[in-house]
Amino acid sequence: MNDRTRVLAAVGATVCLFLGVQLGALALVDPFTESGRQAVENPDDPTNSILYVGIMLVATGLMLAAFKYDLDRLIRLLLIGVSVMISWYVFAELVPAIVGPFVSAGVASGLAIVASLAVGGALLWYPEWYVIDGAGVVMGAGAAALFGISFGLLPALLLLSALAIYDAISVYGTEHMLDLAEGVMDLKIPVVLVVPLTLSYSYRAAGSTDDVLEDGGTETVASDDPASDALGDDATDGDAADPDDTDAAADAGSDADGALDRDALFIGLGDAVIPTVLVASAAAFLDAGTLSVPVLAVNLPALGAAVGTIAGLLALMYMVLEGRAHAGLPLLNGGAIGGYLLGALASGLSIATAIGL
Repeated sequence: MNDRTRVLAAVGATVCLFLGVQLGALALVDPFTESGRQAVENPDDPTNSILYVGIMLVATGLMLAAFKYDLDRLIRLLLIGVSVMISWYVFAELVPAIVGPFVSAGVASGLAIVASLAVGGALLWYPEWYVIDGAGVVMGAGAAALFGISFGLLPALLLLSALAIYDAISVYGTEHMLDLAEGVMDLKIPVVLVVPLTLSYSYRAAGSTDDVLEDGGTETVASDDPASDALGDDATDGDAADPDDTDAAADAGSDADGALDRDALFIGLGDAVIPTVLVASAAAFLDAGTLSVPVLAVNLPALGAAVGTIAGLLALMYMVLEGRAHAGLPLLNGGAIGGYLLGALASGLSIATAIGL
């Protein structure tokens, strides 16, 4: 497989994973709303965003401390448990809708529980890349829908803006997100989406990612929160490029070559989830006329946010394939917000209405 084909395949696969999260979230907006899954009493309260960011900062600190004191196994089990819980939320809505005409409600509920436990079992005992990606799409869709129906328009916009700024600071400034990313990469859990660049790639067989995030290495992206570290590295040997390699330094195209000199790219799950929160929020709270799309609750502003996210993703992937570290959410959230506002204006809404004022 030549480099051009590998690049196109990687970009296409990443876009498909993001679309899976977006479409899944839109499909879950109405079922979650009807089931009372809303996490807050007043979704239009802007302080919800402040509370979430505060919780995220605390969680980030706790995870960094856990990695420092070798509590990796505890973190892995905890996050697999969260995966099972979110998967159950999703399957509790989808499984009865699919098998309900053929079995009793009790059997359908039992099948939903079995499916969610199967996700946890697969993550625990066979965390291959396709298991990680499948579980990640289910988790991402569920989480985005849950946050989307819990954050009104203004809180959602504030959340995306705040996390984009925090992401940039944590990657380009303090760089602590790179440390967190290095820790979660070794856990082999769906906090990242794995995009293989070779047909023979095995995530289970990949070695440790220690030291792949040093300056001069082949890192690509880091994201905003414990579930959203977006990275790229040589997943086979885990060795960073030598910053003292004079041949590489002299080669202007060495970064781009290094980006393809690996077996997989890693995109943080949160990079798909956070902008999709706005997609789901627009579908849940904005009265802009529902588009005729089977199963999905979607209007033009929600569609604009989804398209804007994909546009930001394509720009991000271009930068990733240049082989440099980048914060994901400034581009992704910026694209989502821009697309959302354009969709709202195209629907005849005022800016004040679009931002929830």
